[in-house]
Amino acid sequence: MSTVQIYGIKNCNTMKKAMTWLEEHNIEFQFHDYKKLGIDENSLKNWLEKAPWDELINRRGTTWRKLSEEAKQDIDNDKAVQLMLENTSLIKRPVLIVDDALYLGFKDEIYQTIFN
Repeated sequence: MSTVQIYGIKNCNTMKKAMTWLEEHNIEFQFHDYKKLGIDENSLKNWLEKAPWDELINRRGTTWRKLSEEAKQDIDNDKAVQLMLENTSLIKRPVLIVDDALYLGFKDEIYQTIFN
């Protein structure tokens, strides 16, 4: 049996869709809410070994747009970690971890592939 963890924010529509999908397919998962639990530096560094920062950070959201131009310049993994620690809403949602694999965002067909 796989360990399934999903990271995000409870009131995000994409999160709701992803968790509903998991529930409807009887997949047990642990939900980690950034707003309540935050996120730790080690998790972010681990994720950055599996996905580039520009995929892990949601650059289409309002949180990104509100950052200063300076904050958006010269981003490397260390700076990305700092930005995500300070603004958990920057992290693409959901982050799905199945065993040791990382998946970003929610698409029905991708979840079907993951769990088949």
